[in-house]
Amino acid sequence: MDRLRKRRDFLAAAKAGRAGVPAFLLQGRDRGDAGEVRVGFTVTKKTGGAVVRNRIRRRLREVARRVLPERGRPGFDYVLVARVEALRAPFCDLVGDLERAVNRVNAPGKPKSRPKQSAIPAIDAPAAGGHP
Repeated sequence: MDRLRKRRDFLAAAKAGRAGVPAFLLQGRDRGDAGEVRVGFTVTKKTGGAVVRNRIRRRLREVARRVLPERGRPGFDYVLVARVEALRAPFCDLVGDLERAVNRVNAPGKPKSRPKQSAIPAIDAPAAGGHP
């Protein structure tokens, strides 16, 4: 299992399918080749200081090492976006969450990303005449 290192790979995965669980958000995309499964991790400063972020990253890296070789599809990139709960959750729950999230991202036929919403909010304007 290889790691994602380039920003463009992380951005491409962010535009693809996603599945949220309490401890993290899993983003996954099909690269279109039969290459090895690749995985990346995002742990922001919102989750805590450097010690906390590294501990979360180590836990998620071990979970990915156990789950993705069996459940991940060849030619897919997966990104785990950590939440604070990843530090407190029991390890076996993290493993189960990643298995479920990978199954959801890999499920055929389902829409894998949120629909785009209009940037212009809807205005409840009165009909002709301008008076309510």
